[in-house]
Amino acid sequence: MTKIDALMREMVTFMAGDPKRIQHFTKVYAYAGYIGRQEGLDPATQEILEMAALVHDIGIRKGEAETGRSDGRIQEALGPDEAAILLKKLEVPEDWCRRICYLVGHHHHYNAIDGPDYQILVEADFLVNLFEDQVPKAGCENALKKVFKTRTGQKLCREMYGLEENS
Repeated sequence: MTKIDALMREMVTFMAGDPKRIQHFTKVYAYAGYIGRQEGLDPATQEILEMAALVHDIGIRKGEAETGRSDGRIQEALGPDEAAILLKKLEVPEDWCRRICYLVGHHHHYNAIDGPDYQILVEADFLVNLFEDQVPKAGCENALKKVFKTRTGQKLCREMYGLEENS
């Protein structure tokens, strides 16, 4: 079993009984993987991205249990430590673990994106959140203009939400 497959298994177990959240992270994982491949990420960055996509919302469970909250701020605060536990269990290299935990701890910050893995994770999460939150077309257009930078992410967003080329 690959590390990605093992991490998928661990995350499904971690979120057992919460199909909505399992569906969310698997969709983010699928879009992140696709965008990364289309954008030509090197293999290590691609794998880091995919692992980060699987664990990006891992802080939700602890946030709800400890504070009754699951918002982006609580996800970023509690997620990195939770992710590190799973990543270490799977013997993910320490430098990868640091990057994945950084992405988990910043995936709701959009003004200091420092790499293609970070950009793509944000885009993939937006693609899913726009649908799950039933964002109106104007909000999708705004997200397209302000958030999406990759050619692949922009195309997916336009096609998925029926947005014009000049949106």
